[in-house]
Amino acid sequence: MDNYPISGKSLEKFYHVNGDLLVQQYKKHLSDYSSWEPRSHADKWLLFPGNLGPRLSIDESSLSRGELYTIVTNKDGHGGKGTLVAIIEGVKAVEVSSILRKLPRQARHRVLEITLDMSSTMHAIARECFPNAEQVIDRFHVQKLACDALQELRIEHRWEAINEETNEMENARLEGRKYRARKFRNGETRKEILFRSRLLLFKDPAAWNVKQRKRASVLFELYPDIQKAFALVQRLRRIYSSCKSVAGARLKLALWYNQVNEAGFHSFNSVAASVFAHSTRILNFFNNRSTNASAEAFNAKLKDFRAQFRGVLDIKFFLFRVAKIFAWKE
Repeated sequence: MDNYPISGKSLEKFYHVNGDLLVQQYKKHLSDYSSWEPRSHADKWLLFPGNLGPRLSIDESSLSRGELYTIVTNKDGHGGKGTLVAIIEGVKAVEVSSILRKLPRQARHRVLEITLDMSSTMHAIARECFPNAEQVIDRFHVQKLACDALQELRIEHRWEAINEETNEMENARLEGRKYRARKFRNGETRKEILFRSRLLLFKDPAAWNVKQRKRASVLFELYPDIQKAFALVQRLRRIYSSCKSVAGARLKLALWYNQVNEAGFHSFNSVAASVFAHSTRILNFFNNRSTNASAEAFNAKLKDFRAQFRGVLDIKFFLFRVAKIFAWKE
């Protein structure tokens, strides 16, 4: 239990033991939890100075009853022991920063890079606590904004199609005739095409199967604006995949920004505003092509671990287990 994120209940299936009894034995006798020095404040904050490194990630995650924690991880830990640098209750910049400043100043100042999302709070924490670190916004957060804007446009048209079909059905009823929705050349109705296009709009066209290619062809004929918005999303992806330097990316991103403004899609307004406001942090990606994937993967491990407990009742003991697995080195 010191090395793997597994609950007592999960062990019942494999070893035919009483999981609850095993956990209590581990908690009270087999582990050093009762004498664990940080236990008094573990639910508020935990720091592991020895895990600081030149490349960090910072993110937020919900651990218990929806309460958010700020989590700092070391990329070089690769999701195993030595990964966890800090876990702090809350996401308020002032409060989180006051805890992170307990880490040795010289070690904090040796951090060269920190990846994060677009949260202004995370930026403030990184600036205050790791002043020499280059802040890098994860490419996937930028691309997600564009994908969400595209999906918003699709959903708008879907509601229009639903309302149109509802009106046509009512007219047919009043006229005493049976309603039959028009089917297009791929065998689907307008409403079905819009509903079933969700996944294909997330994909690169090269990854479409035959059915998706037919559906996309009809979709783009019916809705040229969706095709135009899809092209904007694909151009953004190509910028991230093809640009090898900050200078080249800056030029292409500026062109893309102008194309978004010219397209006039209101759903893309927040995307353009975010790109403009965070341009430096976004462009920093092209220095080392660093992402926040390690932080997202770590958060996923925590959520999977938490799910095994069907709710965390003892947050201190849960974080003791987390520290054993992801913080303390052999």
